[in-house]
Amino acid sequence: MEVRVSWHEGMRFVGIGPSKHAVVMDTDAVGGEGTGPRPVELMLMALGGCTAMDIVAILNKMRTPPRSLEVLIRAERAAEHPRAVKAIHLTYRARGVPVENLERAARLSQERYCSVSHSLNAEISFSVEAVG
Repeated sequence: MEVRVSWHEGMRFVGIGPSKHAVVMDTDAVGGEGTGPRPVELMLMALGGCTAMDIVAILNKMRTPPRSLEVLIRAERAAEHPRAVKAIHLTYRARGVPVENLERAARLSQERYCSVSHSLNAEISFSVEAVG
């Protein structure tokens, strides 16, 4: 896989990958204007998207498709530079799914399928909440 990140102005960068979708990154510090998410935010969103896609696919295979799914991601970062992400906790909230199926799907995603999870050097934990 190959992606390209190009500097535009100030601290604004645009990333584009094989899917041809562009993502604007920026900061509101050190010369930025806050016109896009910061890179660490994108990393956490990528983690949430990766594992959420796994979970929906797994739940569909279990014949218990969710009516809704939300992933809340909390990250703990080191105080000193490079301010690496040390710990991440994901909370999966699904509607219309038996909690045991949601738990199994989340575990399978984290342990076997999510390539973003397996690419990060952080402690990752999760919890599930079945609603309705």
